[in-house]
Amino acid sequence: MRFPTRNDAISETSLHQISPVMMRFKGAFLLLAGMGLAILVSFLVHRFHVPGALDFPVDIGNPLTDSIDGAVEWLVINLAWFFDAISDNLKIALGKLRDFLVWVPWPVMVATVLMVGWKVATFKIGLASAVALALIGAVDLWEAAMVTVAIMLVSVAISVIIGLSIGVLASKSDWVDAGIRPILDGMQTMPAFVYLVPGIMFFGLGNVPAVIATVLYSIPPCIRLTNLGIRQVDPSVVEAGRAFGSSRIQLLTKVQIPLAVPTIMAGINQTVMLALAMATIAAMVGAGGLGLEVLRAMGQLEQGDAFVAGVAIVILAIIVDRISQGYITSRRRSTE
Repeated sequence: MRFPTRNDAISETSLHQISPVMMRFKGAFLLLAGMGLAILVSFLVHRFHVPGALDFPVDIGNPLTDSIDGAVEWLVINLAWFFDAISDNLKIALGKLRDFLVWVPWPVMVATVLMVGWKVATFKIGLASAVALALIGAVDLWEAAMVTVAIMLVSVAISVIIGLSIGVLASKSDWVDAGIRPILDGMQTMPAFVYLVPGIMFFGLGNVPAVIATVLYSIPPCIRLTNLGIRQVDPSVVEAGRAFGSSRIQLLTKVQIPLAVPTIMAGINQTVMLALAMATIAAMVGAGGLGLEVLRAMGQLEQGDAFVAGVAIVILAIIVDRISQGYITSRRRSTE
């Protein structure tokens, strides 16, 4: 009878170490073999002109685009009253908010940002935000910045209202969550220019299609993080609420949403940042503000003006991000 020796143990250890390496080489070899086979088949198809392999045998592009054009035309004709009502109300809201922001003296606005940043985050963040906002006025872009802020506020308000509603619904239903997930994936991978198309088709040019495009572009993070935040609430806390006789509405409003506020605020923060990122693109459909200044300067090859206006958009984004992140941090500390 032969007993295992030290050399046998060493050999077994070496085999265990070599095995993963061999598996990697095997996987790489199979991948290269597959690629070589694909190239060979492609060469043979081109060499012998295999019918149906070079040109796709089915073309449904024209019928599909004709159907879409017909559907859009039908909506524009039959739902004109609906789109006009949305356009009129958005124009009123944008106009009033823009006029108010422009009417407020710049020292008052800067002091307000200082106080908000101080109370919500820290004094350092509030002071830095106030100085950064004053710099925008120092380069003669104050009115354009206020127009951008008005468009952003209206867009974000609509995105938050719709996003919170859908996010809460998705957190309560796995079916809804599974249904909206591919839609949100598509929305977040869609090129930003595509969002201008529905706005132009239904609302023409101006600030209204810019708001619609901004809402569509910026709403996915709000929906996702609202859903995620509510689902991540500790189940034991929810069970404790049920044990005390709380209804589903009371659990949602008094337990789940308050505990999910940091995550929800992170989603709102991302929504605001995406809304500001859309400012320049939205200027292509007639939106005013800093985006229009960038677009005008680029069209006239005024690199300095384009750079300054672009930096102003970045400054607004940084101000919003620092204040909201300060609020999220303070909220998390208070809940721990």
